Amino acid sequence: MPISEKRGVPRPAGVLAFALVLASATVLVPDAADGGAGPCPGGMALVAAAGATPFCIDRWEAQLVSIAGGRESVHSPYEQVKAGEKLMAVSRPGVVPQAHVSRNDAEAACQVAKKRLCAEDEWVRACQGRVPTTFPYGNDRHDGYCNDQGRAPLGVVFPNDPNVFGSAQKMNDPRLNQVPGSLAKTGSHSHCKNGYGLYDMVGNVHEWVADPAGTFRGGYYLDTKKNGDGCKYRTDAHDAVYRDYSTGFRCCKNAR
Repeated sequence: MPISEKRGVPRPAGVLAFALVLASATVLVPDAADGGAGPCPGGMALVAAAGATPFCIDRWEAQLVSIAGGRESVHSPYEQVKAGEKLMAVSRPGVVPQAHVSRNDAEAACQVAKKRLCAEDEWVRACQGRVPTTFPYGNDRHDGYCNDQGRAPLGVVFPNDPNVFGSAQKMNDPRLNQVPGSLAKTGSHSHCKNGYGLYDMVGNVHEWVADPAGTFRGGYYLDTKKNGDGCKYRTDAHDAVYRDYSTGFRCCKNAR
């Protein structure tokens, strides 16, 4: 939720106002496989602590690939998920993570990848790291270590528009996260990494967790403090079908 721009953002958009053409490309998805050695598939990290059940979590915020006609192609991270699309979550560095995604969209994409959305307590434990801290890099805030000092795109794309927060279509306009200084590629903020090797758990995009009523964690590139600091950031103001330019996710999986 773009809470640093205004609280109480609107419902999801219908028809998008801007068309982004993204060339299809066949991609490899090793992290979706169950094979290989170790407790976790590729692209995931093991989170294990005394007295808690170990689990795997994606190292990077999710990218989506579409599956159609036996072919996999990258889904535009700037576009909403369309009804009937079969999408799979993948975890890899150096890509633009998926935004404009609802909690239910995220859950379905994790399931296609033979994963699941993280339970909220799992997400918090993973974010805080091996030695629990407020931020992935420690207890003291360092502006810019994570993508938490971004440029507000609504004012760029819709300048002087007093009704922008009341328009779900505008809140999901695909131009928003293409504004320079807004959404960053996964892992591009090298300081935003914890002891588990997880990137961007604070800032960049909000991350949906498994709560069926709708909860996301971690903040996004304009706000990582108004609803809690760093790993404590929590918003439950929206239902499971809500989406906007700030909402993303990553997946978890039971350890082998």
